[in-house]
Amino acid sequence: MTRGRVAVAMSGGVDSSAAAAILKEQGYEVVGFSMQLWDQRRSGRGDERRPGGCCALDDLYDARQVATRLAIPHYVVNFEREFEQIVVKSFVEDYRHGLTPSPCVLCNSRMKFDHLLRLARDVQASHVATGHYARTIGDAQSGRQLLLKGVDADKDQSYFLFELSQEQLASAMFPLGGHDKAEVRRIAHRYGLQVADKAESQEICFVADGDYARFVERYRPEEWNPQEFSAGEIIDQSGKVVGQHPGIHHYTIGQRRGLGIAHSVPLYVTDIQSREKRVIVGERARLAGGSCCVVRVNWIAISDLTRSLRVSVKIRSRHPEAPATITPLGAGAVRVDFDAPQMAITPGQAAVFYQGEQVLGGGWIARADHFPGGSDNAS
Repeated sequence: MTRGRVAVAMSGGVDSSAAAAILKEQGYEVVGFSMQLWDQRRSGRGDERRPGGCCALDDLYDARQVATRLAIPHYVVNFEREFEQIVVKSFVEDYRHGLTPSPCVLCNSRMKFDHLLRLARDVQASHVATGHYARTIGDAQSGRQLLLKGVDADKDQSYFLFELSQEQLASAMFPLGGHDKAEVRRIAHRYGLQVADKAESQEICFVADGDYARFVERYRPEEWNPQEFSAGEIIDQSGKVVGQHPGIHHYTIGQRRGLGIAHSVPLYVTDIQSREKRVIVGERARLAGGSCCVVRVNWIAISDLTRSLRVSVKIRSRHPEAPATITPLGAGAVRVDFDAPQMAITPGQAAVFYQGEQVLGGGWIARADHFPGGSDNAS
């Protein structure tokens, strides 16, 4: 007798493959699902068999081979239309408005734990499992589902899961949360999985060559005004024009390379003014900010924030946690005041709040005009 049926999101990588193997070993009835999210031929390179990305044909083939090896059923489901509407269009829209998006967060909350979860229930699977390095646990006192970091600090992916709802967390399984990467590869070898030593994909799956600006220009809908992607001025902190740029979608806060400006000291992008089509540059010290406004906050460990609270905050997935105080602003927003200035606080990126191993919640860093007092990089 099995412990129940679980749908595993199988990308064709070692992590999701090992997750499926662990669950089968634990006595679950495992059903593998691979999501076809993006046709790589739309990236303009014709390399739809490109390895290392979750949407390449080779990865779907690897997932099928793993399922055969584990003797579990495997299905490929086409979610290209949903992925384009939810993830890709949001990605392009953010760059259009001078933001730096984090599409992997949307892919997790809106695709794997929304669309795939609904499909899983159609086959009577009680849970969806993925290869994320994170953990969940029920809190008897509050009755809430908690999200915890993975035990491997170098691989922890809880940052990308902060948008999950209580219902989604209750239906989520993360078999790798208690393992480190070396253990995961050993498990894959023990099961004879051909992906045991497969390299990890680092790029955004639908931008095969990593050229985000080129993708935005190629993808933009016809109804959008081409002027929105036109050239503009690069100005310094004093308002002096120091150069020209080909479009704000080529830039992100903290960027140093590709500015094409001769200066006595290195200059960095410190702000992007989308309406004026301006890129603001300054010396590195100008990147330091003491505060930011975070909007569209999703709470996990608590139902709401009613008073100021001490937390640690990640403003990027690979950024070290920084101690801070968060204060509710109403309308799903909070103010974050860091104990020490942080470099390159970037509108459009996620800010995730932690207390020890727990993910308290998280949201999206807003532009300066959302911030009381007019600046989201207040010192």
